Amino acid sequence: MSRAVSAHAGTVGRQAAVVAAASGLVLGMGLPANAADTTAGVSASTESGPATALAVTAAPTATVSFERPVVTTVAAPVVAPVTAQSTDNEDEDTNTASSASAAAEKVVATAASAATSGLAAIAYTGIGSPYVWGGTSPTSGWDCSGFTQWVYAQAGISIPRVNAWTAMTPTSTPQPGDLVMQNGGAHVGIYVGNGMMISALNPSQGTLLHSVAATGSSSFYTLAG
Repeated sequence: MSRAVSAHAGTVGRQAAVVAAASGLVLGMGLPANAADTTAGVSASTESGPATALAVTAAPTATVSFERPVVTTVAAPVVAPVTAQSTDNEDEDTNTASSASAAAEKVVATAASAATSGLAAIAYTGIGSPYVWGGTSPTSGWDCSGFTQWVYAQAGISIPRVNAWTAMTPTSTPQPGDLVMQNGGAHVGIYVGNGMMISALNPSQGTLLHSVAATGSSSFYTLAG
């Protein structure tokens, strides 16, 4: 190949010189036609054995170009954000809190239902009235039996002023509006649900909402047959 190049250097020099190195590299050089005939020359070693170097000479006005490899890039993959998952303990805590909240709401709902149902709703309107022994009026005052008689009267129901429970039926499942007899008949009030009752308690406290258990032993009576 090197001999062919040397032999045709005049012809090849008009357009380009091509040198094939033993390593397989092809080098293309574009040369001006008017300079190639007189000044361009190419020489290469033709010694036998493995070729280690190739010398190329060209005119000062010669241009040399190399092909650039095409490089392509690929965008890095997008990593999706990871959301932490709740643990079993967190789920249990959430369920416990939800259960406690639901229980509290149930208590409030029960009290609200009692406050707006029939006799219990009427009893709520008497809260704050003064306690007066033998009284029967919310304005001038009443005692415990006078209060319960007034509540039932507002609903169109007539009951005895004293010992009213004797005209009623005992019950172990009281409902709002039922009568609460306490301490063997020493005190009486209106049951409003959720373990609470309203009664004219004493001169210092008047008529108020309080726990059934706070004022002694209790028995419940209802008008329902």
